[in-house]
Amino acid sequence: MKDLIEAFNQVAVASVADAVDKVCGHRGYMECAIKPQINDKRICGPAATVLETATDEFVPPQHALDLIDEAPAGSVIVISIDGGEPDVAVWGGLMTAGAVANGHAGAVLDGGVRDLTEIRRDYAFPVYARAVSPGTTLGRFRTVASQVPVRVGGIMVHPGDIVVGDVDGVVVVPHARAAEVLAMAQEIDVRELEQAKLIIAEKSLRKGLAKYGRI
Repeated sequence: MKDLIEAFNQVAVASVADAVDKVCGHRGYMECAIKPQINDKRICGPAATVLETATDEFVPPQHALDLIDEAPAGSVIVISIDGGEPDVAVWGGLMTAGAVANGHAGAVLDGGVRDLTEIRRDYAFPVYARAVSPGTTLGRFRTVASQVPVRVGGIMVHPGDIVVGDVDGVVVVPHARAAEVLAMAQEIDVRELEQAKLIIAEKSLRKGLAKYGRI
């Protein structure tokens, strides 16, 4: 898995998105609302998932807190919300501290994040989220499960799927097809580099398209 993650870290996120389209026959990229909220740092790692649901109980997000300590180092913590207020912060400074302490690669949230100043100043930890909000989950959401399939940004994420993201967006690679997707993404990267060089050398976009057939 480590070699696979390192290899995915070297390819363009857009190429990964195209490769998922071709290899898996379906979209792998999340809705554009899921974007980096802290910094422009890239994320890449296996998904560790949490499901939250709406409630009026004042309870801590226990499954998320436990998973931050228990997931393997290098995980991307992925949090899904079912119902309720989508702008509530399901992630903040203390959870970031725990994620950094445990060596995680980032967080991807279908809800909001808060404590941006603290996270940027103290941790520079990448968080991709739907929103920024000061609101707490207490009295609004509770966690109901971890390491289960969840839907985030319109995409199903299973534990262990590879999550790759940068300023272009977030892509989910099904674990079972990861090697095939990687090979295709690497091929796309190589062809795009060759095509770009040809376009510059020939001073013609049309010639690049005619030879490589990619846009």
